[in-house]
Amino acid sequence: MDNPLVEPAELARGREIRRQVLGEKHVAGSHAVDALSQPKTQLSEYVWSKIWARTGLSFKQRSIANLAMLTALNRPHELKLHVHGALNNGLTKEEIMEVLLQTGMYCGLPAAVDSFRVMQEVFAERAG
Repeated sequence: MDNPLVEPAELARGREIRRQVLGEKHVAGSHAVDALSQPKTQLSEYVWSKIWARTGLSFKQRSIANLAMLTALNRPHELKLHVHGALNNGLTKEEIMEVLLQTGMYCGLPAAVDSFRVMQEVFAERAG
């Protein structure tokens, strides 16, 4: 799929980063969309090509920020994806737990409860 929002070289780099963080299976599945969903995929590729590719934060730091924001927003589907990404980016299980705990204290324990449940699901998936 072409992406008019991003130059070809940037798009290739963004796709490489996305595969590194989220895995090939997720990236391939995200491209298997109909015409109505393609603009959303293009916006996702913009994020990976223009934001994740920036040098101001490491992938590990970006994962920490994403875990905190997705917990605060109570977005378990996206959080699950980014717990996998955080592990791929070198965060330990203990670091992930600490991020969720810290976020829960500042953004609300109910959101953190859901995030801890999602975290445990990902850990179990990756162990088995």
